[in-house]
Amino acid sequence: MPFVAKVRLVLPFLSIAVLLVLGYDAWVFYSRRQNAEAVEQKRGEKETADAERTLETIGHLKILNFYAAPPVIGAGKSTRLCYSVVDAKSVRVEPPVEGVYPALSHCVEVSPKKSTEYTLFAQDDAGHSVSQKIVISVR
Repeated sequence: MPFVAKVRLVLPFLSIAVLLVLGYDAWVFYSRRQNAEAVEQKRGEKETADAERTLETIGHLKILNFYAAPPVIGAGKSTRLCYSVVDAKSVRVEPPVEGVYPALSHCVEVSPKKSTEYTLFAQDDAGHSVSQKIVISVR
């Protein structure tokens, strides 16, 4: 059988195989795109929910963070006392620390001589107050 006759015999099957491969590739790309869109939609929903939770806390006095970095220091060393408050009119730390004011994120340097418990007090316009305690250990 001549070569051209063999090609004519195989051509319909080859065309079907090419169409199947193209269809499979199109399905793979489509399904990956759908998965990517679903992941992006879930991410958007999570970001929206997080933003709504953040908005719920605005207008309510709250201490978001109060910590020392590092919480354990050597004698004669200093550390950073950091805090984050929402909707506070005034803020103070006991024992007294200079440079403290209402802020979403603020740190002050402290150098306790011995292990010390610090208390952050925050108060809003309505007179509500909250407090939180931490201990800085001196070794």
